[in-house]
Amino acid sequence: MRVLTILLFCCFSVFGFSQKDQQFEAANALYNDGKYAEAIDKYEAILDAETHSAELYFNLGNANYKLNNIAPSIYYFEKALLLNPKDEAIQNNLAFAQNMTIDAIETVPDVGFSRIINNMVNTFSADTWAKIAVCGVLLFVVIFLAYHFSYSSVKKRIAFITSVVSLIIACLSVAMAFQKSALDKKNTPAIVFSQESRVKTDPNPKSEEVFRLHEGTKVWVLETFEDWKKIRLADNSTGWIPFKDIKLLKDF
Repeated sequence: MRVLTILLFCCFSVFGFSQKDQQFEAANALYNDGKYAEAIDKYEAILDAETHSAELYFNLGNANYKLNNIAPSIYYFEKALLLNPKDEAIQNNLAFAQNMTIDAIETVPDVGFSRIINNMVNTFSADTWAKIAVCGVLLFVVIFLAYHFSYSSVKKRIAFITSVVSLIIACLSVAMAFQKSALDKKNTPAIVFSQESRVKTDPNPKSEEVFRLHEGTKVWVLETFEDWKKIRLADNSTGWIPFKDIKLLKDF
């Protein structure tokens, strides 16, 4: 009975994936026929089934770009890039879509020591850094045991140095994991979907206007207060924007 249940589950799973593949191909066919709005509906139906992939978001971005939907095209290209950061096609199409935006915001690059540290931290994900730390600790234990049971002074010296290096790597990896986790929490990107949004000094519609943003602009969320989000721009300008005017990218 248990085997039958497993087989049935596998069959349903395969059937489910097959259905999604058929939907994806049907959406692609609509896109190739120039029926972009219908293709978007098909792609979004796949998303509603909790299916996420760089290819799906990429195609959604392309379909919206064809319809001059600025914010959605950038939004989906950005989501595709989150899942596949090194894909050149996604990067290129995102750049084309960003050319349609109104806001010209200069990026302030990291400089000096902070840039070096951030580049090092962003080499791996927090989970990968944690795995490296665990491997470092295990290696330290193994080599320390080898040091303890070795009778050769040369081998002891080599084992001691190697164990210390392993421990240092483990400690650094733990620090990197925590730093990466902290950076990821701070890195909450979003795309402005409102055609024009008035950014305020405080989370209050009556507060002073700082600047205006238009659809497609990328922002980073810093804080939340009721229906408002404090955002930062690429040039480090900050302000409060109504939550309804933006759409978070990391909402998988």
